[in-house]
Amino acid sequence: MKNPAANSLNGPELLSPAGSLKHQRFAFAYGADAVYAGQPRYSLRVRNNAFKDADAIATGIREAHQLGKQFYLASNIAPHNDKLRSYLRHLEPIIEAQPDALIMSDPGLIMLVRERWPEQTIHLSVQANAVNWATVKFWYQQGIKRVILSRELALEEVAEIREMVPEMELEVFVHGALCMAYSGRCLLSGYINHRDSNQGACTNACRWKYQNHEAKENEVGELVPVQSFDPSTENQDEGPAEPESEGLAVLLQEANNPDELIPAYEDEHGTYIMNSKDLRAVQHVPRLCDMGLHSLKIEGRTKSHYYAARTAQVYRRAIDEHMRGKPFDMGLMDTLETLSNRGYTEGFFNRHPSGEFQNYEMGLVNAKQQQFVAEVIDANGNELIVEAKNAFCVGDTLELMCPSGNQFIQLDGIIDKRGNSIQRVAGSGHRVRLPLPINITADMVDFGLLIKHAN
Repeated sequence: MKNPAANSLNGPELLSPAGSLKHQRFAFAYGADAVYAGQPRYSLRVRNNAFKDADAIATGIREAHQLGKQFYLASNIAPHNDKLRSYLRHLEPIIEAQPDALIMSDPGLIMLVRERWPEQTIHLSVQANAVNWATVKFWYQQGIKRVILSRELALEEVAEIREMVPEMELEVFVHGALCMAYSGRCLLSGYINHRDSNQGACTNACRWKYQNHEAKENEVGELVPVQSFDPSTENQDEGPAEPESEGLAVLLQEANNPDELIPAYEDEHGTYIMNSKDLRAVQHVPRLCDMGLHSLKIEGRTKSHYYAARTAQVYRRAIDEHMRGKPFDMGLMDTLETLSNRGYTEGFFNRHPSGEFQNYEMGLVNAKQQQFVAEVIDANGNELIVEAKNAFCVGDTLELMCPSGNQFIQLDGIIDKRGNSIQRVAGSGHRVRLPLPINITADMVDFGLLIKHAN
């Protein structure tokens, strides 16, 4: 079953994160059909959101529409009463700019929006945790146009939902960070730091470094260490204590706050305070396309514009090549491995992953094989003008990444702003000139990025 096309090849929409206008522009340049950005105060990235006000969002919407692209606004917190008082007032100027959809999770906010702006398209956020076809059908009956399915679904479950509710647009996440919670509904940050992730203030406490100490209950029911320990010692070589039995009680010691012990209870499934690997499902793009899903979504509004560009480029190619009938290129997985990541997993898509898609040798992927080192600012005659982001040297192997295609070059010269030939660029803040590769023209390097490869 094929869905209405979001691109010329009649495949699913590629939806990229936009943490800023710059991220949006790079995502579109490298193949995204749509972007999503957060509404200040009412989305789950309040602390890291360059779309500070309605004017910035309106600019993003206008630029997207000028390119024939889509702009979705995340408005998906679980609000307390105080935010209800200002919500519609803050949303009104954004609605006037005509976003293509609001991404929402709270039934109360959905009700308020539908009463005030009945024609506004609404997509159900992953925060609503839709995990079965009956839930999807319910939301269709409420006038929701698209459901973003929970990350906790297997491919077979996604396919069944598509079959049972063909009238509903479906969207799934295919790349990015995973929460150790039900599709993001996490209380850990609020519990430890009094910063509620469901209000957009997540501190990523699940990713901090912890040591665990076996504990027991004292006479008043409090957890205390079984053995005394020195808070200044992290015992890195010893590693975490092994559970002796199901239901073990432990005290967690966070590296930055060694004197504060956090009670936790461990069972056969783990401690539930873990640094999850990142989702990478590019290998499943062919099957997701064949299901007729409407949208494949990349997570990462707080990542760099290089991340937005590279992920868009890779997933765009995966979609387009499948729609042209080409076999999946395993090299796309290698390309994504060179992005900074916490190790990759395919999440819940496949309960029994194939060995060719899994890394059994090491827990983390080496992300140092490539490094984003410079952004192309201009091309002048036979030179590239670039702004450095990280150090690079004459003799380095660089990849010139452009929307029109990528090319490897061996850097044989660098000219500084005074016209002097230099051997090394120290890092961020320096603007230098590089030789333009002979088979690259100036008009091909818009949105160009330079990536250093290990020699």
